[in-house]
Amino acid sequence: MSPSPSPSITVRVPAKVNVQLAVGGRRADGYHGLASVFFAVGLYDEVTVTPSDRLGITVQGTDAQHVPADPSNLAARAAVLLAARHGLEPAVRLHIAKDIPVAGGMAGGSADAAAALVGCDALWGLGSSPAELAELAAELGSDVPFSLLGGVALGEGRGELLTPVPVTGSFHWVFAVADGGLSTPAVYAECDRLRAQHGGADEADVPVPAADPALLAALRAGDAAALGAALANDLQPAALSLRPALAATLRAGGEAGAIGSLVSGSGPTCAFLAKDAEAAGTVAQALAGSGTCRNVRVAEGPVAGAVVVR
Repeated sequence: MSPSPSPSITVRVPAKVNVQLAVGGRRADGYHGLASVFFAVGLYDEVTVTPSDRLGITVQGTDAQHVPADPSNLAARAAVLLAARHGLEPAVRLHIAKDIPVAGGMAGGSADAAAALVGCDALWGLGSSPAELAELAAELGSDVPFSLLGGVALGEGRGELLTPVPVTGSFHWVFAVADGGLSTPAVYAECDRLRAQHGGADEADVPVPAADPALLAALRAGDAAALGAALANDLQPAALSLRPALAATLRAGGEAGAIGSLVSGSGPTCAFLAKDAEAAGTVAQALAGSGTCRNVRVAEGPVAGAVVVR
């Protein structure tokens, strides 16, 4: 059975920053338990899904040359997974318009996978529930379920078990994009190596990861200063070990007036929280002239997750 032709569907999906990333010890299966507070920000990719005679993928936009335009792309894998679940052929063309930094710790690939799930589901008229899409998303990767949900959420397990977090108001962010990417597995391996030097890297050696009550309270109250003080990323020492130049980026943002900073996820993008929109502009201008990063982006959040826009 093949899906019947329909007009194309375009889905917009946001980037994320981890305002907290607590990483547990290495488990027997090689994974790490997480307590990750995901925060969706207003930098977006758009994925357009169009009927075709076979699966195809095209990519344009920022750093598109670094995104695989073949079946290994996570968006293509999402289309194949959804089609297989319903006994369909994944006869679609996926066109990804990139604006989320590539390989920057902001879940761009996961965002595209979430958008492909939503777009193909709509194109094929499947009417999957949010829970059904979230289950498929978790099979694709730990960050994909949050890209469906958006807003702010606590991710536990490998990050895929989500609990929405209440937030008041909007927060202003500046992102400093580094040259080149950082391999997520390499950052986790470096985290384990550094921990092994100071007491152990295994599950029994590391505290069980948990959300910081002060950070959750700051989000609930809309208190930017308190949120800035509570930002935390257990992978940051590993990212800095592998890419020491990031320390200069973090320092430049702090000197420009950011009220909080951290490496986003596994890096190498650095995220800076500003007290308001004017301060964000000041921080962005200083970072752009600092010589410590390739590009600077400004965004507000939280924003909604993957949504059909046309």
